[in-house]
Amino acid sequence: MKIIIAGAGEMGFHLAKLLSFESQDITLIDNKKSNLNIAEKQLDIKTIEGDSSSISVLKEANVEKSDLVVSLTSSETTNFTTCFLAKQLGAKRTIARIDNAEFMENYHNIDFDSIGIDELISPESLATEEIKLLIHESAFTNSHDFEGGVLKMMGVKLEKKAPFIGKTVMESASVFPGVHFMPIALKNEGSEKTIIPRGDTVFSEGDQVYFITDEKGLKELYDLLGTIKQKIENIMILGAGRIGAKLAKDLSDEGLNVKIIEINQEKANHLAEELSDVMMINVDGRNVDLLVQENLENMDAFIATTGNSETNIMSCLMAKSKMIKKTIALVDNMDYFNLSQSIGIDTLINKKLLAANDIFRFVRNGDIVELAKLNNMDAEIVEFNVSEKSKVLNKKIVDLNFPREAIIGGVIRDNEGIIALGDFVIQLGDRVLVCSTPEVLSKVESLFL
Repeated sequence: MKIIIAGAGEMGFHLAKLLSFESQDITLIDNKKSNLNIAEKQLDIKTIEGDSSSISVLKEANVEKSDLVVSLTSSETTNFTTCFLAKQLGAKRTIARIDNAEFMENYHNIDFDSIGIDELISPESLATEEIKLLIHESAFTNSHDFEGGVLKMMGVKLEKKAPFIGKTVMESASVFPGVHFMPIALKNEGSEKTIIPRGDTVFSEGDQVYFITDEKGLKELYDLLGTIKQKIENIMILGAGRIGAKLAKDLSDEGLNVKIIEINQEKANHLAEELSDVMMINVDGRNVDLLVQENLENMDAFIATTGNSETNIMSCLMAKSKMIKKTIALVDNMDYFNLSQSIGIDTLINKKLLAANDIFRFVRNGDIVELAKLNNMDAEIVEFNVSEKSKVLNKKIVDLNFPREAIIGGVIRDNEGIIALGDFVIQLGDRVLVCSTPEVLSKVESLFL
């Protein structure tokens, strides 16, 4: 595919990096030469210095031959204009980054197609939804809902108390009469190798494991993990930016007790007027004594959403030392992203990676509905729609020529999530969740073309 990315900031650069690994034809546009210099040194892509909302710049990028134009600049106006012009000049598909939550809330009421925008992407909204999922499933460190939650991807680190430590996948599954969960990826503690588990794979203490599960399987997983679902009622949020404010509003609307810590007095006063059910505290959240005075130790969850990754990480470590059940930190620096398990924070959220996952759906081959890249794993889950041309149609899973480095985690049929085993026959219209390492993903895709 020929893909044009407008904006070589952290998000645009990260997306270009991921797509370049896929051997895509990438052109990166930015009006700052310094941003492009980094991309030129590290990536095998074409770069153009200039304004992406300029017709001449888009023509220089051969926009008329592009399969996808993604505008990720910090300016919504630039992103909208870039997509409008790109579509007029012949681009097949366009995606615009937006920061204004109103656009997402009214997405279905406004005809964005008429102005040349096929999709809107809001990194802040994606991060907010991810945090909310993790708040509701307190034992897990990562999560993703497919088709409204009929199947879920859940990530967890195995503690010593987990009853299935030392047991194989098959032995663990046999504890329950029905199969409602499937392990799809695993990484041993201290290892960088991603394992696609099979029946004889043994679970070990410290393993990071991802499961696909249905609603019944969630309770089974809690039992197998040797823990109970902790109730999250009292939440402290550090930072009243777009993510912190939206998160506070949504969680408060659900009936949870929310406190926001914000150092900027003007921002704190403004939000206090908007969110009457949220307690707004105008103090420096980096001051441990002040947070203790605000009953930090009585909180069930601490979420750090400031614009500073280091502040978020350090404040979460401090909260963890006070025995807070759930700690979540927003980080922009990708170098920090894989450290959550090793440094003691429950979950690190990176909105750039979430946005890249969302955009990846338009890059993959095959009839792909959704994609989720596994945090700290060299693997991703792809949701394929089974069409008449799919090679898997009307075949048992056991009879498929599936590579060893990939596994079917579940199937969605008639809006019902199914953990499908070897004798399951795939039918027309099924949506199949496949976890695969990058090396064999093209072979998996070929089965669904």
